[in-house]
Amino acid sequence: METIAVGKYNLNEEEEKKLILREYRALLRALKTRLKKGDKALVRRAFEIAADAHIDMRRKSGEPYILHPLAVARIVVEEIGLGVTSSICALLHDVVEDTEMTLEDITREFGASYAKIIDGLTKISNVVDLKADTTIQAENFRKILLTLADDPRVILIKLADRLHNMRTLESMSREKQLKISSETTYIYSPLAHRLGLYEIKSELEDLALKYTQPEVYWEIVQGLKETKRERSRYINEFIRPIKEELAAQGFEFEIYGRPKAIHSIWNKMRTKHVAFEEVYDLFAIRIILKSTPEREKEDCWKVYSIVTNFYKPSPERLRDWISVPKGNGYEALHTTVMGIGGRWVEVQIRSSRMNEIAEKGLAAHWKYKEGAPSAQESKLDSWLQHLRDTLSNPDTDTLDFLQDFKLDLFTEEIYIYTPKGDMRVLPKGATALDFAFDIHSELGARCIGAKVNYRLVPLSHEIKSGDQVEIITSSKQKPSEDWLTFVTTAKAKSRIKYYLKEEKRKIAEDGKDMLQRKLEHMKVSLSAYNVNELCAHFKKPSPLDLYYAVAVGSIDLKDLKAFTVTGDKLVQPPKEVKLETKHLVSDEDLMKQKPAKGAELIIFGESSDKILYKLAQCCQPIPGDDVFGFVTSGEGLKIHRTDCPNAAQLLANYGHRVVKTKWAKNKEISFLSGVRIIGLDDVGVIQKITNVISGELKMNMRSLSIDSHDGVFEGTIMVYVHDREELDRLCQRLGNLEGINTVERLEAQS
Repeated sequence: METIAVGKYNLNEEEEKKLILREYRALLRALKTRLKKGDKALVRRAFEIAADAHIDMRRKSGEPYILHPLAVARIVVEEIGLGVTSSICALLHDVVEDTEMTLEDITREFGASYAKIIDGLTKISNVVDLKADTTIQAENFRKILLTLADDPRVILIKLADRLHNMRTLESMSREKQLKISSETTYIYSPLAHRLGLYEIKSELEDLALKYTQPEVYWEIVQGLKETKRERSRYINEFIRPIKEELAAQGFEFEIYGRPKAIHSIWNKMRTKHVAFEEVYDLFAIRIILKSTPEREKEDCWKVYSIVTNFYKPSPERLRDWISVPKGNGYEALHTTVMGIGGRWVEVQIRSSRMNEIAEKGLAAHWKYKEGAPSAQESKLDSWLQHLRDTLSNPDTDTLDFLQDFKLDLFTEEIYIYTPKGDMRVLPKGATALDFAFDIHSELGARCIGAKVNYRLVPLSHEIKSGDQVEIITSSKQKPSEDWLTFVTTAKAKSRIKYYLKEEKRKIAEDGKDMLQRKLEHMKVSLSAYNVNELCAHFKKPSPLDLYYAVAVGSIDLKDLKAFTVTGDKLVQPPKEVKLETKHLVSDEDLMKQKPAKGAELIIFGESSDKILYKLAQCCQPIPGDDVFGFVTSGEGLKIHRTDCPNAAQLLANYGHRVVKTKWAKNKEISFLSGVRIIGLDDVGVIQKITNVISGELKMNMRSLSIDSHDGVFEGTIMVYVHDREELDRLCQRLGNLEGINTVERLEAQS
């Protein structure tokens, strides 16, 4: 009997068959309540086709490939709550892409609806070529969004596929781990958030953090493990009186404390500039009521009243998403109360229906969709419609569209009312112009101002939750370039860009006619060759820009005398060519250039080639930091930290430009790095700080700036260090000084 041993995976053929069968039976058990007559046979047929199609395929870990579609199908059913159709499509999601089987075969076997979903999944194939062009990658994300607008089940299965890939990312190479994790935080976790899949969104973010910043991840995991006993004791003490009172009043309920996601703890540590020990709300208390739909709202408020009888609430931390659910349908009451021992505790109150929607998002909506759609369902439907509108624009395959769209996915929401009292949901920070475009594209294009709560305001006025907004229009108004500087929604940005391009096209038509007449006068035609020659000469990126420049007069047609005519072609004189090519340097020459004296050398790839590069200003890496190389278009190679604020975007969109790097051992060279300190303004504090830096640690300090206000000082110290260890040692020594409260590495943006 053959034994398969690859990496950690070590099962013989017999054990392997048993494992596959176990997984298949687990899927059938999960589907048990959903199976109608004939469904079991369909699921079995899908499993057989998938097993047969992937029979010789193995994953990087060495396990049989069929375990992946089975795992995805189980996630789709157990964690997202979809049914038989989706589980069959999950089983077959890689079949068309990886084997000889076609969509026609799927249609013959299962029907057109199955083929349509699998076609959607094939279009957003999981493995994007690392050498792919940036626009191809952006186009790939756009396809994901198009399929979402068409049939949301496609993206739900895709999210399950991505979740399983993230759970099994350990066997991948470091570059793949970085790229897939960055792609996940860049597009998949915001999508899970927008579709209301909070559990999946949290797990995706936690797993991405595990691979992009392993040190941070394991530090928090360890911290949670060490504080588990103390947390459990506190939670039990906190919930005891609430539990007793709820039982006395006859409520059917579940109450428990659950730890916050690792990613959200890290976010708090980063934004509040605190250590793990100082993050108080490491957990949230959740109260889930078994309540009928007509009584659930009233019951939730009763429970809120009981909780606040025992613990005083923070008035500004009450979130009422029961009266006004979030745009993705999330309903709950959140409050933060002062618990025992002066600790703030977050309490979430929801009914079991609301809880299912919170965990299973969009899929749970379909379950509750019998009869007329409720407010939150129509909200989700209107968001999908808004997505279709945005994607129907001809200019939506660019990276800036994706950037705009991402802002819509993750920002907090505000609720705005029309003059007739209808409510619209917009992202926080939206302006009156965003509101106009949200109602209708034409209304936005003709908008000249607005009345907010009956008061006249300009287009750029930022609207607040609860405002009533009336839009004022004029038939003479046209969108202008500066509108893009103050709108925040993807819909508004894409429509403004579309209108501006249309305007540019109209003006360019005149320029094209003018150019054509001039060329005819020179006895040459407006051929593609000639237009390309002119674009190159006048340094215009496209024919449209060339025609536009001619129309607005920024190109003088008299300059065409620099060309001579050969046959039907425009040719530039040779001396012009020499001038153009004189300063070009080949890539080989660039590699031969010697690094500037005092520049640190980095080793690239597996070899020890030493190449000229720059350190990115956005994250200022130093030896010891986890880094990657990135080939920029204008400035050669740049080194970024993997936790750089721009890392996710660079790795997700430009995977083909990423170079594997590691630090060369070199103690001769110093790097400029910064430390931010906050403490009590006491006599001699500066002397203590300089003693540590110059006296004890013998470091070279470039600058020290300290600003004191009402007894508290905040300072920035710029020092030269050899590596991260040295910087960490400095932070530790400064943190131990009396009166110093916070010491942290200075990030470029702060």
